[in-house]
Amino acid sequence: MGEGYLVPDLAPGEIHRVEDVIRRSRFIATFARVSSTEEARDFLERIRAEHAQATHNCWAYVAGEPGSTAQVGASDDGEPKGTAGRPMLTALLHSGVGEVAVVVTRYFGGILLGTGGLVRAYQGSVKLGLETLPTVKKEEGVRYLFSLDPSFAGWFEHAAGEAGVRVLSSDFRWDASFEVSVPAKNEAAFVASVTDVTSGEAIVEKLDD
Repeated sequence: MGEGYLVPDLAPGEIHRVEDVIRRSRFIATFARVSSTEEARDFLERIRAEHAQATHNCWAYVAGEPGSTAQVGASDDGEPKGTAGRPMLTALLHSGVGEVAVVVTRYFGGILLGTGGLVRAYQGSVKLGLETLPTVKKEEGVRYLFSLDPSFAGWFEHAAGEAGVRVLSSDFRWDASFEVSVPAKNEAAFVASVTDVTSGEAIVEKLDD
């Protein structure tokens, strides 16, 4: 994956949300940063659970670089074919922002919009959200695997956030293991900090060549 492109300036679990009412139907666009299909699916399920009573939860994501179709997905979630997911995905692919997912939730207001109206509503909701979506230039990251005593897990997650370290995955089955992407400029200081706080007992493995 290339570096130096725009991504949502959102922490793991953080969302960006906008809302619009179109002919009495309520459209809620919720955005998150995702860097894999798994993260996108988890985000989708979270929003679907939050809006379980909604008429539709249509979605689209671009989990890689801006404009790349290597890791993309979209769904009309019961709307007429081609009226929601695809127009939403098109908006994301042309946004200049990578690693982004969006769910547009619709609460039906009793007035049919027609095929063209649905396309405009769903794509328009995505574009509306993109206008205010906070973004940041993705910094070059170095992947590491840290394994430490579970008692340090809370400290590690806080320290990672302070250092701009992105947690890619975590595993607590035996110890506290975190696969992370460390900004190159903070690499030495962050590794030294983990080693110091854990008195050298943390296992530190650099995954990138």
